[in-house]
Amino acid sequence: MQPLPPLPVPSEAALQHCRAVKELIDAELAAAGGWISFAHYMKLALYAPGLGYYSGGAAKFGQEGDFVTAPEISPLFGHAVARQAVQVLELTDGGGDILEFGAGTGKLAFDLLLELERLGSLPRRYFILEVSAELQQRQRQLFERHAPQLLLRVVWLERLPAKFNGLMLANEVLDAMPVHLVAWHNSGLFERGLTSGASRGDEFGWSERPLGEGELFEAARELTPWIASGSSGDSVNDVSEYISEIGLAARGFMVSLAKILQQGAIVLIDYGFGRGEYYHPQRNLGTLMCHYRHHAHDNPFYLPGLQDITSHVDFSAVAEAATKAGLELLGYTTQAHFLINCGITESLARIPAENVKEYLPLANQLQKLVSPAEMGELFKAIAFGKNISQPLIGFTHGDKSRLL
Repeated sequence: MQPLPPLPVPSEAALQHCRAVKELIDAELAAAGGWISFAHYMKLALYAPGLGYYSGGAAKFGQEGDFVTAPEISPLFGHAVARQAVQVLELTDGGGDILEFGAGTGKLAFDLLLELERLGSLPRRYFILEVSAELQQRQRQLFERHAPQLLLRVVWLERLPAKFNGLMLANEVLDAMPVHLVAWHNSGLFERGLTSGASRGDEFGWSERPLGEGELFEAARELTPWIASGSSGDSVNDVSEYISEIGLAARGFMVSLAKILQQGAIVLIDYGFGRGEYYHPQRNLGTLMCHYRHHAHDNPFYLPGLQDITSHVDFSAVAEAATKAGLELLGYTTQAHFLINCGITESLARIPAENVKEYLPLANQLQKLVSPAEMGELFKAIAFGKNISQPLIGFTHGDKSRLL
């Protein structure tokens, strides 16, 4: 891990919350004999009821939080996604519903539904599956204050429905799913976990264990040729020192969605790569990243419960899990291509350029969403579906499926 940059000092209340999270993790370590996997640690730090980063009440999104997502940057994002939603709902028998995972502040749902209302294409229901009670409340308040006429269409869920028809959406959800850390050494495959930090001044520390048989071992073994030879996957050389993530939770998520989707599409937007880029030999320290008050660093043990912990998405693994579970790959492209295909520039054009006060901020926001130097290239959009009879408009140009 790199030395931490200068970071804002948390309040005493925040530090007390962090201590409670550490006590929970220490108890888990003690119950497990002094070692837990990083995936288990990440799940606790992010999602432990009432304590985890996404389950607690601290601000997470926007300028007062730790990071900014595309819906927070501009309403144009939601307007573009709405165009894709219109097509999927029209192709779904009976019209279909929308189901969003991890809706954050509710900004995507808000902008999307307002645009669908303008287009005369509202879904029957807009479901939100959100693990945080505090975020559910923020989402509800957003609609109550600014679009109460739409609130009756919004339904909050605690679990996946038994079956679903329509459009499923997940923006920056896969990157926050727990990942296993695997170390490739000449001596074999190891899983990286952590041990108690009592002897290190209450800081947790890394510890590796030989990787035994099972799903994680098989996934790591399949990746070895890619790590050793680059993007070709053809020849195998020695892998002396290499650490990276394997997202079994994201794969399981796709299998769960495949089971309930009867007709419709799943659109996922996140940052990441296909396998050849993700496990390139030069990316030998993985992609793990943490965000605290708009500062990025690579120490996941810093202030557990107060910072976001993420990893880039292996879209090849996501696609393989989805298609094996019976879903059809409908498209894979950059966020820039997806938004442009969905008419984001046309949405901006509805504002007269002479209206400088309104037009210029939106134009700058659009640039952040589609510029290769901002979010346009690193962020990808991928779609899967069942019983969809037409190509999705968001993937008509800029296909990147060859990179999966």
